[in-house]
Amino acid sequence: MTSWQATPALGRAVIVAAAALALAVVFGDPVLVVLGAPFAISAAIGLCLLPRTEPSVSVQLDHRTLHEGQGTVSRLRVRDGAGVEHVARVSGQAPYVALHPAGGVVGRLLRDPSQSLDLELSPRRWGPRRPAIELVALTSRWAGWRWGPVDLVGSLVQTLPGRAPFDSRAEMPQPQGLVGAHRSRRVGSGSEFSGIRPFAVGDRLRRINWRVSLRTGDLHVVSTRAEEDSAVLVLLDALGDYGSSGGVDGDPSSLDLGVRAAAGLAEHFSRTGDRVGLRVVGPSGQFVGYGAGARHHRVLLGTLAEVRPGIPPDLAADRIKLRAAPGTVVVVLTPLLDEAMLLVIATLVRRGLPIMVVDTLPPDVRPAERPGVAKDVADLAWRMRRMERDDLLDSLAATGCPVVVWRGPGTVDEVLRRLARRAQLPQVGAR
Repeated sequence: MTSWQATPALGRAVIVAAAALALAVVFGDPVLVVLGAPFAISAAIGLCLLPRTEPSVSVQLDHRTLHEGQGTVSRLRVRDGAGVEHVARVSGQAPYVALHPAGGVVGRLLRDPSQSLDLELSPRRWGPRRPAIELVALTSRWAGWRWGPVDLVGSLVQTLPGRAPFDSRAEMPQPQGLVGAHRSRRVGSGSEFSGIRPFAVGDRLRRINWRVSLRTGDLHVVSTRAEEDSAVLVLLDALGDYGSSGGVDGDPSSLDLGVRAAAGLAEHFSRTGDRVGLRVVGPSGQFVGYGAGARHHRVLLGTLAEVRPGIPPDLAADRIKLRAAPGTVVVVLTPLLDEAMLLVIATLVRRGLPIMVVDTLPPDVRPAERPGVAKDVADLAWRMRRMERDDLLDSLAATGCPVVVWRGPGTVDEVLRRLARRAQLPQVGAR
């Protein structure tokens, strides 16, 4: 209904006034005229105040891109609202979108047509979030005429994943870049002390160690190790989402933990100057090339916000191209409930890449209830699935791949230190 219609209040006023006048004429009682006069006046004023313009309404958001947990304002604007006195909007409840007021019902008098009727909303989980359909109604003065209600659909809000708390002070095992903050195994221009050696052509004079030179009679210089950056590949398992997501304030699902951990890892390594890449094993198979800086980090967050769980129709471990060069540190975020990921991890281990697996399965996850499936049968199937998962963990341990549980800051520190010590050991090559 997009035209002005008489309200029930105006209809009642007209009927009561007409009935009072008719009864007064029939019975010859002027008291009935006096009793119906207020209704007649109200009906006359309402009929005279019929708006002459057709208004239009629109909804605008202050922000189209938010992090989960942040909020914005949805503003309802009325155009050609001459004669409009009251505006009301009622919004439904969309999944993972919190409203303020919580019921989604707001209304007020429209004293200035340029004013807007605001409704606050906050997406509570990463991914594209669209507010629910709203109903908007306009009322003229003296509540004589009503326009609407009409349906309005809000704009899509791109919700970026929140960064899981993460920090690491460990060095990368095999830095092989150009300039960075990690100590390299090769000698170069850096700040990390490597040793003292005799002076050679090309050495800088400021590196001469005069104490050793005076004691030995020959010039000696201080040698240092180069400081380089490293390449980090974040491999996210999106083959399934286990557990129920409660949003940013509730219990996370396995994909919530994986996506937020990937965002935290990407921000940390980008901030330290490392080149970070992202590979999603899922229906869409997104891949973001290696890069650093704030702009690249925003690209990574945008890609993580578009992750959807599911199994590709042609899933095969040998067809998954990871594009990981030698020396790349691979961080696998997976709940370890799919054999395809085990084959991918085993392939990376055989290639000799520094790899670590972060377990993202929530500790208290339970199977979802399905109609027609008894609860005891579902629990038994889940226990059997967990036993298979334990076998997968034993297989990974046999290949020498470390598995850690995500716990925020310091999750991968000890693993990186072990990988760095392993990288310094002599390597046996096959001929």
